[in-house]
Amino acid sequence: MRKNSVKNIRINGEVQRVLAEIIRDLKDPRISPLTSVVSVEVAPDLKTCKAWISVYGDDSEKVQNDTVEGLKSAEGYIRRELANRINLRNTPEIRFIVDQSIAYGVRMSKLIDEVNGGQNGREL
Repeated sequence: MRKNSVKNIRINGEVQRVLAEIIRDLKDPRISPLTSVVSVEVAPDLKTCKAWISVYGDDSEKVQNDTVEGLKSAEGYIRRELANRINLRNTPEIRFIVDQSIAYGVRMSKLIDEVNGGQNGREL
C-alpha cells in the first residue's frame, strides 16, 4: 500500500476520528480537556502512527508537556481501545507530537492585526 493511497487516507481519517474520541474520554488530570487531534499519519504497514495534537487555550509549554506525558502513559489503553473500535490487521504504535501550527497562526494573526491597527484606517 502506497503512502498516499485512497485506503491509507481513509485509515488516517478513521484513526484520527477514533483517537479524538478516546482522548476526549480519558480521565487523566494531566491531559488538558482542550486537546484535539490535528492530524494522523499511519504507516503503510500499519505498525506505527504519528498523531499531531494541539492543546488549545493555554500557551504554557508545561500544559502541553503534561498532556503529552499523560497520553504517553495511557498509550497501552489507547491502543487497546483503538483495536476494539477499528478492525485493522495491526494496531499501530502511537507517537504523540505537539502541533504548534495553530498557536503560530494565532500569533501571526495578532501581529498582522497590530500592524494594520497602526495604519489609522489608511489602506496600504
